[in-house]
Amino acid sequence: MEQLAINGGKPVRESKLYYGHQYIDEADVKAVSEVLVSDYLTCGPKITELEQKLCEITGAKYAVAISNGTAALHVACLAAGIGEGDEVITTPITFAASANCALYCGAKPVFADINPHTYNIDPAKVKEKITDATKAVIAVDFTGQAVELDELIAICHEKGILLIEDGAHSIGTKYKGKGVGSVADMTTFSFHPVKTVTGGEGGAILTNNKELYEKLLLYRAHGITRNEGLMEHESDGPWYYEMIGLGYNYRITDIQAALVISQLGKLKMFSDRRKEIVNKYNEAFRKIPELFVQEEIQESDTTRHLYILRIRPEMLNIDRAGFFAAMNAENICCNVHYIPVYYMPYYEKLGYKRGICPKAEKLYSEMMSLPLYPSMTDEDVDDVIRAVTKIVDAYRK
Repeated sequence: MEQLAINGGKPVRESKLYYGHQYIDEADVKAVSEVLVSDYLTCGPKITELEQKLCEITGAKYAVAISNGTAALHVACLAAGIGEGDEVITTPITFAASANCALYCGAKPVFADINPHTYNIDPAKVKEKITDATKAVIAVDFTGQAVELDELIAICHEKGILLIEDGAHSIGTKYKGKGVGSVADMTTFSFHPVKTVTGGEGGAILTNNKELYEKLLLYRAHGITRNEGLMEHESDGPWYYEMIGLGYNYRITDIQAALVISQLGKLKMFSDRRKEIVNKYNEAFRKIPELFVQEEIQESDTTRHLYILRIRPEMLNIDRAGFFAAMNAENICCNVHYIPVYYMPYYEKLGYKRGICPKAEKLYSEMMSLPLYPSMTDEDVDDVIRAVTKIVDAYRK
């Protein structure tokens, strides 16, 4: 049964406010419409244009546009040479794809605990988990905040392993002034509708390494190439191509690419508005001792994808589940990002046990994601703050 507003009173809002929503304007509609009446719906010039745009924005040398963020992670693992018997270290506070991509390649995901202040993977815990079987680290820029890249790169390169940065949340973020996408060995992006920029679906992998770039291109498109320098036989003619590896059909369409290109033109506006909302939330919630406010490392100029509200249950007569329901009763629709990956039944059947990352598990039990997207009005933001404050006041010990 749906919970009523506190004390049966009037909720802070009459209509529902959802945790995320895409921003689409006339320029986006026009960009997609132009492709629909063009000669190419897929495998056309918008793909190259998008890749060039991503390089301009991030500072990376190479970009490979791809069908979605999960495909980006899978292809990055393939390019890294991950296979049977290898281990890949990642965080449990992420969408399942960050770990599943290792399983796709026959490797074993290994979960390292988080920094309880930033909620990102803890480099010290990563170092503890490295073995002779470790082939890569997949570090997730959770909520959009860059991971501690300098520390992770130093750890990985000392051990001769690759750092794959899962930047699904962090397009627009800068680390020490450099765009996310230009620092790690490979960085993946997602263009899902709730992300900062969207193509409906879509993703990308960025790298500065030409050898990795050429592998990414192959694995994106069936392992097929028209590059004569990579072919093993003499060409039969201008139509000739060769399949030189086992790849996948992970191509993005020109329709999606056109939408992402248009969205990237608004990236600064998206980033600025998200920062405004985050600052307003932080200012309000830092005054409430019953709440944690996520800390940010100095090096990260963050374009925030998610805003995490984290409660201190020991100071409240309500737990996370109750708080979540109370927010919904106020017509503020939250979400939870994320259930620890190894809590999933599939991972339990693989032998993963609860308790392996206690800081991540504690975070999960105390957090929820508040509404955060550029088209939120100041009144919307105020409503969220009023709802949180109202619930804390009602359940304060």
